[in-house]
Amino acid sequence: MPRNIYSEDHESFRQSCREFVDRTLAPRAEEMIREHTIARDIWLKAGEQGLFGLCVPEEYGGAGVDDYRFNAVFAEEIAGFTAAVSSCFGIHADITAPYLVHLGTEEQKQRWLPGVVAGEKILSIGMTEPSGGSDLAALKSTAVRADDGSGDWILNGSKTFITNGYQCDLAVVAARTDPTKGAKGISLFVLEKEMAGFTKGQPLDKVGQVESDTSELFFDNVRVPADHLLGDEGMGFIAMMQHLPQERIGNAIANIANAKQILIETIQYTKDRKAFGQPIGSFQHNKFKIAEMVTAVEVAQAYIDDCVIAHTEGKLTPVDAAKAKWWAAQVQCDVLDECVQLYGGYGYMNEYRVARAWRDARVHKIWAGTNEIMKELIGRDLGL
Repeated sequence: MPRNIYSEDHESFRQSCREFVDRTLAPRAEEMIREHTIARDIWLKAGEQGLFGLCVPEEYGGAGVDDYRFNAVFAEEIAGFTAAVSSCFGIHADITAPYLVHLGTEEQKQRWLPGVVAGEKILSIGMTEPSGGSDLAALKSTAVRADDGSGDWILNGSKTFITNGYQCDLAVVAARTDPTKGAKGISLFVLEKEMAGFTKGQPLDKVGQVESDTSELFFDNVRVPADHLLGDEGMGFIAMMQHLPQERIGNAIANIANAKQILIETIQYTKDRKAFGQPIGSFQHNKFKIAEMVTAVEVAQAYIDDCVIAHTEGKLTPVDAAKAKWWAAQVQCDVLDECVQLYGGYGYMNEYRVARAWRDARVHKIWAGTNEIMKELIGRDLGL
């Protein structure tokens, strides 16, 4: 079914994204898998092409585009290549950078955003903690005022499962600044990698998305200057809740784009692969499975496109974003599992994209808020 949300300008930008994938990412695919990281020069090349500054105002080096559909195009094209790179780039440019844009002071924006846009300063965001998971309001990392009257903060605690954690130059970190106020006692800070007491664990050994570095962050009496407080004191939880819908719709966009691309490749495989003297796609069972998958992807895409339009217009609700996030994650996992089955034994071999995509997809039902948390949000909205 034709999609109607993109203009010629969006499609022109899509072509630029595809050229970046073909020229820069595709030739380095095996290297990224082997090294378990995205090399710094790849980040710089993405920055040179202007892919990291879509939401950043022009005075800080960005494109100053007030149209989320360009972000969606970028997410689709990178996710169609690999979920891992999409996750890393998404955390950097689509999830964390908006915190700096929307909450940063003029001095903070001038200090950090040009490097973010250029790909010189890699961003991560520290929300999840070892004991908390999806319960952001229960975080235990603390920041207290230094007792020397400087206004600086002393940060202690840890974060886990942090995408870009090992490579990050800047980390937006949530910490409890007033233990008496619950969610209203949480603030955000920007940490620079050189700060004493700020250390990073080795990249975690994940089941999938091995190209992306994911690590723990540790804070041992980190002295955070007063001017590294991001936004108002005590408003960190509210800021996270305000920014989570964009994270979740971005997640949904990438999920369906990845599933769609692997499904296209699988359909071609079922046309080329023969068994019992005919293409395996012509067997009724397989044909019906493919028909089901194509329908599921297109229906999910239609809802996500509506969410993209709503977000572009500032109308996307947290509940609608939750619906998009959990459903797209479920559809992606279901489709990729069937694609592996259609490939047979080859679908279980790491040298095949379908195997890596299937493995990479599983985490999408967990991060950005588990699918169960998304359903809880939807249920509450229904008065249940």
